[in-house]
Amino acid sequence: MDNHSAALLLLNTVDNVAVARSYVPESTSVALNGHSLTTTAEIPAGHKVALSEIPEGTSIVKYGQTIGYAACAIHPGDWVHVHNVVAERPDQDYEFCTQIQHPAPPAEERTFMGYRRANGKAGTRNYIAVISTVNCSATAARYVAKELAETDLSAYPNIDGIVPLVHKSGCALQFNGEDHQQLNRTLAGFAEHPNIGAAIVLGLGCETAQATHLEREHNLVQLGGIPGAEDNRPMVLNIQDVGGVRKTVQRAAEVLRELLPAANDVQRVPIPVTELKVAMECGGSDGNSGITANPAVGVASDLLVAHGATSILSETTEIYGAEHLLTRRAITREVGDALLERIRWWEQYAARYDASIDNNPSVGNKNGGLTTIFEKSLGAIAKGGTSPLMGVYRYAEPIREKGFVIMDSPGFDPASITGKVASGAQVVVFTTGRGSCFGCKPSPTIKVATNSIMFQRMQDDMDINAGVILEGQSVESVGKEIFEKIIATASGTQTLSEAQGIGDEEFCPWFPGPIF
Repeated sequence: MDNHSAALLLLNTVDNVAVARSYVPESTSVALNGHSLTTTAEIPAGHKVALSEIPEGTSIVKYGQTIGYAACAIHPGDWVHVHNVVAERPDQDYEFCTQIQHPAPPAEERTFMGYRRANGKAGTRNYIAVISTVNCSATAARYVAKELAETDLSAYPNIDGIVPLVHKSGCALQFNGEDHQQLNRTLAGFAEHPNIGAAIVLGLGCETAQATHLEREHNLVQLGGIPGAEDNRPMVLNIQDVGGVRKTVQRAAEVLRELLPAANDVQRVPIPVTELKVAMECGGSDGNSGITANPAVGVASDLLVAHGATSILSETTEIYGAEHLLTRRAITREVGDALLERIRWWEQYAARYDASIDNNPSVGNKNGGLTTIFEKSLGAIAKGGTSPLMGVYRYAEPIREKGFVIMDSPGFDPASITGKVASGAQVVVFTTGRGSCFGCKPSPTIKVATNSIMFQRMQDDMDINAGVILEGQSVESVGKEIFEKIIATASGTQTLSEAQGIGDEEFCPWFPGPIF
C-alpha cells in the first residue's frame, strides 16, 4: 500500500494516538515517528488512530495529556473514538504560578482607528441599541428598531445600525437574587458598552427585572456617553406607564431620532491597542481546532497581551479537564484558586440536575473527531496562548485587568459571547471546524476556520483559513494574520458576518438559576 504518513500528525512524542490530517482509507500502511501500522478502518479527517497497543483501561494520550481511557483493547491502526474510549476524568496534578511566561514587549506601539467616547472608553463600532429588560417588552424593542431602521439613515453615515437587544427572561426570578443581578450586569454592560453610541431601555413595568432597579444599581448616568445631549440620564420607558405598546414604540422612536445627530457626530481617531478587549471563542469545533485555529488564536492572544491589551477566554465547561495547565500560569495562588472554585461550581451545578459535564462534546464535535470533553478542553484553552492568567471573572462582570483573563460562562456560544461583550469586549474572534455561522452586535466577530475544506465550502462566512497550517504554514504566521485582522476590524473593516447583517438574534444572557 502507499505510505500515507503525511496524512497523520503526531502532536507530542508521548502520544499514543495520531490525528488524521486528511481522510485515510482502511488498510493504509503508515510509518510515523518509529511506529509502523496498517489502518484497520477508515479514519476521517481530524479523527484519531492508535499508534501502538493500548490495553483496556489505560490512558489515551493526545497533546501529551490523558483525554480518556481505553474501553477495550485498542490495537495499532485502530480508529480511536467514542466506540472504544471511556470519558473518565483523569487525576489532576495542580500546581500554581509555576509557568509564568510574559510575552516579549513589541518593537513598536500599535494603534487602531476607533471611537473615543466622552467617558474615555474606546469603541470599534457605533450602534444604537434598544434594550429590553424582560421578554414582555421584547416585541416593543423590535418594533422600535424596525421603525428606526426604516428611517433614512443615510444622513447618519457614522451609525452602524439599530440593534434590538431582547431575550426570553426577566421575570419569575428571585428579586435581587443571583440571576437578577447577573441579568442586570449583562444589560448594563451592553448599555454602557463603548460600541453603543446611544440606547434606550424598555420595560413592561411589573416584571422582576425592573428598569429602574437596573438604573439605580448600576448608576447608569449616561448611555453611550453622547456629548451635548440635553439629558444624560438613562432613557427608561415602561410600557404600562406610557400607555401601551404603540405609544411606547412611538415615544422611544422619537427620543432616539432626537439623538441620531449627536450619535452620528463621531470620528475615528488613533487609539492604542492596549485599550482593546478581545473575546476568544470556539464553536462547532472539530479534531483540528486544537491543532490549527485555536493555537493560532493563542499566538494572536499573546501578541495582544504583549501590546498591553486584554484577551478573554470563557466557557468554563470547556476548560474542564485542562484547568491544571492554567493554574500553573496563574499570576497568584488566589487567581488559580478562583478558577478551581468555578470548576467545582460547575461540577455541583451539573450534579444538581443529574447531569455530567464530561459528556459536553456535541454531535457535531464528535463527528469532527472530538471524543471527550478533556480532549476538547485541551484544544480550547490553546486560544489563551501562553501568557500569565491575570484574573478570573464572574459572568458579565466588568473586566479591569490587562492581559489574559477568564470569564466564567457555559459552553453555549451565544451565551458565552454575550457575557464577554457585556464584560467589555469590543471584538470577537471565533474559531470553528464545523462551520458556526455566528455574528454579534455590537462587537464584530472574526470567524477562523480550522480546515480548508470547510473554509472553501463556507467562504461567505469564514474570514480566515487556519487550515493552511495542516498544509505546512506555521501557526505563528496565521496567528499574526489574526492579530492584524483584529486591528483592521477594530478600525472599521467589516467582517463577513457583519456584511451579511448577522448579529440581531445572538444576544443571549445566561440564567443558571430556577424559574418560578
